[in-house]
Order: sequence, then structure tokens, then C-alpha cells
Amino acid sequence: MTLADQGSHPERASDALRLLSEKIATIKQMDTDKPLVLVVDDDEGIRRALESALRLEGLTVRSVPDGARALAAAESDPPAMIVMDVTMPGIDGVEVTRQMRGRGEDVPILILSARDGVDDRVAGLDAGADDYLTKPFALEELLARVRALLRRRPEHASKVVREVGPLRIDPARRMAWVAGREIELTSREFDLLEVLAAHPGIVLSREQLLDQVWGYSFDVRTNVVDVFVGYLRRKLEAGGVPRLIHTVRGQGFALRI
Repeated sequence: MTLADQGSHPERASDALRLLSEKIATIKQMDTDKPLVLVVDDDEGIRRALESALRLEGLTVRSVPDGARALAAAESDPPAMIVMDVTMPGIDGVEVTRQMRGRGEDVPILILSARDGVDDRVAGLDAGADDYLTKPFALEELLARVRALLRRRPEHASKVVREVGPLRIDPARRMAWVAGREIELTSREFDLLEVLAAHPGIVLSREQLLDQVWGYSFDVRTNVVDVFVGYLRRKLEAGGVPRLIHTVRGQGFALRI
């Protein structure tokens, strides 16, 4: 029986409309519950391919072709994550990242760059991006990284201020000091420093750090750990503090006093 047929039965029509409204509301809620990924790339073919792959992954996707619209989209409808090309006309991916971090937005950012764009990748990470992927790339690897970066950072067992030598870390306020000097860290830099400080003197492999800081529990070819260790060293040692993060050749990194 259709809604029209139920016109002579007001109660049935009312029940049918109520059920229809509830179904529509449920569908909308299901869509709202899906994490929103903002795709930013001036190449329409790449945008469409990423949109399709991410939607098949069960994510909500919005895409824009340039940096200016990316900044506007991120402000009007904050995404759970951003996948963004570095080289774009106008405002490029590096500047978008820098502006977003400057206004306090902590959304995970995965930057895409050409295989020979080493300077672009470094600039993107230095501006506050969380990781990079070189083009061309396998969609399976991109999706794996997206899943990892979308996972919430694990809650730490303790929120007590940690002191290791000249280093002081406040997990609750996500602040850090070295020799009494506050150091400004990106979210990912803080996570890396906190993990190292939680295991003073212990060598942590790159694989362990990728798992604990980035959530990459799969095999991934990236030197992002080395890049972020370099960032931390520069910030920690800026005031003449002796090296705290040491490289153990063939094994990984350790925070030593």
C-alpha cells in the first residue's frame, strides 16, 4: 500500500511518514559519522581517482583544486584529514599547511609530491605536514596511510609531567621545555619526543616509532622518522643543549642524557 492509498487511513499514513523520516535521519547520521577527508589537487584525474578510492573505503570525501579553496573548505567544514598535493598554482600545499598550523588546526595532513620533488617534501613536512607520499603511488599504500593517520592517537597511561635530564614534557598541555626553554613543536614532533622520552636510554627502531607515533603497523617505505628526528634535534639543540636524541646505526634512535 502506497502513501496515497493510505490517505483514508490517517493513522497508517502518519506511521508511514514517521518511519520514512526516521530512515532518512538514520541515513544522514550514518553519513555524518563517516570521517571527512579533504582532497586537494589541481589534477582532476588524480582528484577523481582519490575520491573514488576513499569513498569505497567508507569515507566522506570533499575535493578542491587549489590551496585557496582548501583553506576555505577546511575552515567552513573541518575535515578529519587532508590529502594534498604540494605543487599547485597560487597557494601551494606548503603554504596551506603553514597557514593551517598557524591558526592552530591539528588535522593530519598527508602531502603528495613528485618523485623528484625532495625540496617540496621537506618544505611540506617542515611546515607541519604529518607524512608524505611520492607520485606515482599505489592506492593501497595511500589508503593504508590514511587509515593509520585517521586513527585517534592512543591515550597515554599517565598525564604526569615527565622530566628526563634537561627535558621536561607536559602531556596534558602538550608542551615541552629543554633547559628551561619552551620549545614549539608540531603535534607529530611532540608525539615523537614523548615516545622517546617515555623510554630513556632504550633504542627504538624506525618500525617501532612508525607504529607508535604514526600508527603504521604495516611495511612502509618512508624516511619520515629520520626527517622528524632531524627537526627535533634542531629545536632541542638550538640553545646549545648537548645532543639528546642519538642514532644507533642499524637499529634506530634513543634519547640519552
